[in-house]
Amino acid sequence: VRLVESGGGLVQAGGSLRLSCAASGFVYGDNIMGWFRQAPGKEREGVACISPDGMIAYTDSVKGRFTISSDNAENIAYLQMRDLKPEDTGVYYCLSGGLQGQGTQVTVSS
Repeated sequence: VRLVESGGGLVQAGGSLRLSCAASGFVYGDNIMGWFRQAPGKEREGVACISPDGMIAYTDSVKGRFTISSDNAENIAYLQMRDLKPEDTGVYYCLSGGLQGQGTQVTVSS
């Protein structure tokens, strides 16, 4: 039972990345799924979450730029990130069903 993130990388400001979080051993559709991030020297911050019935919430700093989605048939969740800014830099984690992935690094250069 685990979550595995992928899709991070280095991108210039204004660029885009799509993070994926693949679940094995449980069903996304039964759990709230969230993306968090942690920048160096900062507290972990909730970025976006999606509930089993499709309710979505974003932290203010990413509204209009990030989109969370979940493909329950494939048991994969996504975080589409557009118009990235240097302050979006950090390690991004997905959490669901009491599990956390290993994280994927996102670095946005100015």
